[in-house]
Amino acid sequence: MSADLRLVLFDMDGTLVDSQGAITGAMYEAFAGQGLEPPSRDAILSIVGLSLDLAMAELSPGADPATQSALVEGYKNSYMVSRQGAGKAHSPLYPGTLEMLSALHAVPEYLLGVATGKSQRGLDAVIASHDLTCFVTRQSADHHPSKPHPSMIHTAMVETGVAPEHTVMIGDTSYDIDMGHAAGVTTIAVPWGYHPVDQLNAHHTINSFADLAPLLQRIWKA
Repeated sequence: MSADLRLVLFDMDGTLVDSQGAITGAMYEAFAGQGLEPPSRDAILSIVGLSLDLAMAELSPGADPATQSALVEGYKNSYMVSRQGAGKAHSPLYPGTLEMLSALHAVPEYLLGVATGKSQRGLDAVIASHDLTCFVTRQSADHHPSKPHPSMIHTAMVETGVAPEHTVMIGDTSYDIDMGHAAGVTTIAVPWGYHPVDQLNAHHTINSFADLAPLLQRIWKA
């Protein structure tokens, strides 16, 4: 592993992009399609970050396996339809995201990556719509156990050759931060996402993306 490279991993939904409208809308349609009362907005946002099958099990604990599978497929179809033609508006970037990614990408020893509960198709669509070409490792729910299992981070570190002490995980939910702790990396929470930031138990918290670069410099100078 390289002693020089640093790996900066980001969650996607609630961290880089504000997809809550798309997520709640697709979830409402999925439940309506099965004749079920949809969960509350807060309940839906509380499961963002989990793989979809686990998220649906949390939201419909009384449903049989066939119904839960139908809910998963209904969500996928609704989300995909809503994304078609919507472009950047479907999941807009949070303020300062592009500027922050550009600045970090310009640092030679920094490698940027994503670890998300999205499907690979969903991740690729967001990256394409916003032209986010800076990510050298892209870990999605299709290829790993659900967060907070550390598989995504472990794989990203293997792909990039970066050690845990030179890796950070940035996210907005307990699933992101717990995954980072499980992988033995430094965790950074953002307060604009879907879980209360004071409940995340992250090593660090930033109030805006303008704070990230100075924080990384402090972390890796320590």
